[in-house]
Amino acid sequence: MTHLRQYRDAGQAFPIYITVVAGLLFLAFAYLAVGQAAANRNGAQTAADAAALAAAQNKRDQLADKWVEAVLDPAKWQDIFDGKVGVDESCWRAYQLAAQNDATIAGGGCVPVGLLGFKVDVRTSKPVGDSVVPGTENVHSTATATAVIEPLCTFKSPGEDAGDNVLPQLTCKDRNWDLNPDDLTDLPGPEDLFDVHLAD
Repeated sequence: MTHLRQYRDAGQAFPIYITVVAGLLFLAFAYLAVGQAAANRNGAQTAADAAALAAAQNKRDQLADKWVEAVLDPAKWQDIFDGKVGVDESCWRAYQLAAQNDATIAGGGCVPVGLLGFKVDVRTSKPVGDSVVPGTENVHSTATATAVIEPLCTFKSPGEDAGDNVLPQLTCKDRNWDLNPDDLTDLPGPEDLFDVHLAD
């Protein structure tokens, strides 16, 4: 009699065991789906950040080149530091970096923000993929990033008695650059003149 009760109890417990195991498996697959979606979103944000920074760095380098060209004409310096000079379009670099990170420029695209920034919208090339959550196989993550160019240098024009052959001292962060118009071999680089970073 005791053996029959044990078999009956075991028979009743088996369906419960199957139900618990099935529930645990479903939870495991659900967590996996959440992980897939998070990884896809992270990939989108990485691509957006890289694309925005690339566009800003391209413009930064062009502004630095403009400053070198105008180094003997300090009257033009401030406009260059403020981004108020014509340079070539820089968003092509955003498209390049997005593609390198398995994404495409989408949504609002790549657009200038003021004179010294870029906002970029991207969409992942690969969808989240199949999961227990319906519809994720065709879902692509999107992300937005904004990068800005920050001038790092200040200067004061030389006094009237300094003469025409004297350039202002350029202070970039914690370094002073005493520029000699007769020897311009040691000039600040793009990274000395401008900082490029993601906007908060």
